[in-house]
Amino acid sequence: MAKVFSVMGSPRKGGNTDILVGRIAEGAGAAGAGVETVRLGELELRECDGCHACWRGRPCSKNDDMRLLYPKVADSEVLVLGTPVYWYGPTALMKAFLDRFVYFNCEANRPMVRGKRAAVAIVLEETHAETWRPVVEFFQRSLAYLEMDLAETIVVPGVGKKGAILTQPQRLEEAYRLGSRLAGNGR
Repeated sequence: MAKVFSVMGSPRKGGNTDILVGRIAEGAGAAGAGVETVRLGELELRECDGCHACWRGRPCSKNDDMRLLYPKVADSEVLVLGTPVYWYGPTALMKAFLDRFVYFNCEANRPMVRGKRAAVAIVLEETHAETWRPVVEFFQRSLAYLEMDLAETIVVPGVGKKGAILTQPQRLEEAYRLGSRLAGNGR
């Protein structure tokens, strides 16, 4: 049974990102995966200041909730990252979370994420690819740098109003099927 760790990078509970990531998690769970979801907006995450304590085998100098998330990321087989597009990038919550992946960038910790599969779920109000493309590229480059496998990306444009994604049942079904694929060995 695959372990799927879903990370919600939107501060808006019950919003479009929450619904989309929830459908991915439902699909994975229905296919037999163990699924855990965290909402970054409910946690205390501080910025990385590049002190590299983690590179010297010491705990992160930031005594916050990220210390609890490192083992969850390491223990998962699949990481699902969800964010709306804010100013041509991920939310500050998601960016802070990924900035703290410097922990996994050091030689001692890299094996914890190397080869790990990931999926990215992105929603946005606009409909132009030039608005969401930088976010997709951000995830592609960041995950590739850590030698992770970005298995799939789902982008749902045109859903700004809270709950607007519910008018796109075909995209929600696509997200459910994505979760099902992530739970198995298929890519």
